[in-house]
Amino acid sequence: MTAQQATHQPGTGIDELLAQARSRLDRLSARDAWREVRSGEAWLVDIRPAAQRAEEGEVAAGLSPLVVERNVLEWRFDPRQDVALPGVDFDTRVIVLCQEGYTSSLAAHALRSLGLDRATDVVGGFAAWRGEGLPVARTAHRIGA
Repeated sequence: MTAQQATHQPGTGIDELLAQARSRLDRLSARDAWREVRSGEAWLVDIRPAAQRAEEGEVAAGLSPLVVERNVLEWRFDPRQDVALPGVDFDTRVIVLCQEGYTSSLAAHALRSLGLDRATDVVGGFAAWRGEGLPVARTAHRIGA
């Protein structure tokens, strides 16, 4: 063992990071997210990769879901950025959706860290959405990089 290996301290594990993120979120059930989005109170943002959306399906376009892949999420939702989505401000209610509700928790936490204090995610992700029988389609509105 080298001296560097002996003194290296591991960082926070993913389970702890996830628990920390979720402790800051008021997570929603799929049905509660659907109600907020349907009423116009929130933006539903699907962060899943294109291949996963193609395989699993998407939230029905009638609910105006946004597809913003995870690698550009913070830039699109930081009102200070020139590439931020039109209409985004620090009071925007953002509900993040991933496949099972893990990545979305980390993403919503990142948005809160940027100052979007009303960001949250869906418990169980798209799998829970589909499982509840909520509107599903094969296409959604895509936001590019």
